[in-house]
Amino acid sequence: MKTFKFLAIFFLAATVFVSCSDDDSGDNNPEPVNEEETITTMTITLVPEGGGDTVTFQSQDLDGDGPNAPVVTVSDLAGNTTYNATIVLLNETENPAENITEEVEEEADEHQFIFEIGGSVASAVATDQDGNGNPVGIEFNLETNTAGSGSLTVTLRHEPTKPNDGTLSGAGGETDIAVTFNFNITQ
Repeated sequence: MKTFKFLAIFFLAATVFVSCSDDDSGDNNPEPVNEEETITTMTITLVPEGGGDTVTFQSQDLDGDGPNAPVVTVSDLAGNTTYNATIVLLNETENPAENITEEVEEEADEHQFIFEIGGSVASAVATDQDGNGNPVGIEFNLETNTAGSGSLTVTLRHEPTKPNDGTLSGAGGETDIAVTFNFNITQ
């Protein structure tokens, strides 16, 4: 009887030991984690259609989540004008600075810029697409109305739902960077 109890306990312990193994899949090569990149600087270059002065908007936050607020610089835009715009993202904590825009381009199906406008801005629409024909937004058109104030909030979403309605709630995903630019529109 003692032998029977001993064998029963032995088999029960062996079953528990095997079922608690941390390698149920047999895969010893886990999938690498795609860590989020550090983005310190967003620069938007706006070139007016038909000629005129090129304008630059920039947000630079060299201390990341540190105590200093981002330094945001803008210039005035002309009224009733369409601008062809391009976004460049940098990680300036690296030397030389790492161009994060290249990663966004390579992983275009996993990224999308969402544009929110206010004031005298008529529209901001992505003009580039990923391999599936969905907007990315590294390149976009911004159209102004008459003179007044304007705002443009640019948010880069990682792993958004695509296709979507072009809003933050419709896109879902996680925010990699979000910047609001407030500026004047002149006649």
